[in-house]
Amino acid sequence: MAHSFARRSLALAAVALLGFASIGAQAQAPIVIKFSHVVAPDTPKGKGALRFKELAEQRTGGRVKIEVYPNSQLYKDKEELEALQLGSVQMLAPSLSKFGPLGVKEYEVFDLPFIFKDTEAFRAVTDGPVGAGLFKKLESKGITGLAYWDNGATHMTANKPLKSVADFKGMKMRIQSSKVLDAQMRALGAIPQVMAFSELYQALQTGVVDGTESTPSNIYTQKVFEVQKNMTLSGHGHLAYAVVVNKKFWDGLPAELRSQLEGAMRDATTYANAIAATENATALDKIKAAGKTTIYTPTAVEINEWKKALVPVHKDMESRVGKQMIVDTYKAAGFVVPK
Repeated sequence: MAHSFARRSLALAAVALLGFASIGAQAQAPIVIKFSHVVAPDTPKGKGALRFKELAEQRTGGRVKIEVYPNSQLYKDKEELEALQLGSVQMLAPSLSKFGPLGVKEYEVFDLPFIFKDTEAFRAVTDGPVGAGLFKKLESKGITGLAYWDNGATHMTANKPLKSVADFKGMKMRIQSSKVLDAQMRALGAIPQVMAFSELYQALQTGVVDGTESTPSNIYTQKVFEVQKNMTLSGHGHLAYAVVVNKKFWDGLPAELRSQLEGAMRDATTYANAIAATENATALDKIKAAGKTTIYTPTAVEINEWKKALVPVHKDMESRVGKQMIVDTYKAAGFVVPK
């Protein structure tokens, strides 16, 4: 009887030890952050995401694991923010236009044509009170903003030359879901078509849309140049992203880990922003070298014609974006309404 009791005690002790070992193993399991985005890994955003993964895993000593999913592998444009809010994914880097349909319409100020004369003007907005105030507006949506990543000036591509405003008449142009971009294309006489980025190549190839706007790095990595005969270096827009996380998830992280991740994000942001200009210049060279696309640089007179057609969109969008938001952005960017 005593032997039987001893055996049972040993067995129970062994089970208990296994249980504690299991709990210990679970405690040591890394926290997984799924980082989803819609562009190729070899774009400024794609490379920024990979740099963040490298720095975050290194600085947390492996306590955090970053799983990067590029090229809409998990979610398309319209789906990803909802997935973030639901906690199905923890981190995204959507273009700034995506926050308008979410209900933070002020973000569409970044879509106003010709509002940023250069990268410095753009950074003056994102790195200052305007950028911080916009991140604050995301919190009520269950989202925390971490950083702004730049991708530079956007240009027009099409299956015919786009030199004057008249050339846009009746053209079906793909845009992101933004009322400002919709108004921009209509001001040019084009027909805006909202479409997921992952569907763009096929839509251009089959003639569902005639053209689009984007940065050289995206035009090259998504092979848009293969199905667009013409590209106009208009520099009318500026493409950028906000790296955001699910607020509940972020707030629930241990303070020490959150601090390490914030440091990794700061350094990844410096890297991503630094390579944007180089990546776009390299991509433009590669598009030229491919010989499939005629690249046109508009004259000052032609650009002025575009501005006359497009800058009135700023006034038209005051009721949506907010007059004060536009005023504050003008001031930070040094924008002067052309005469």
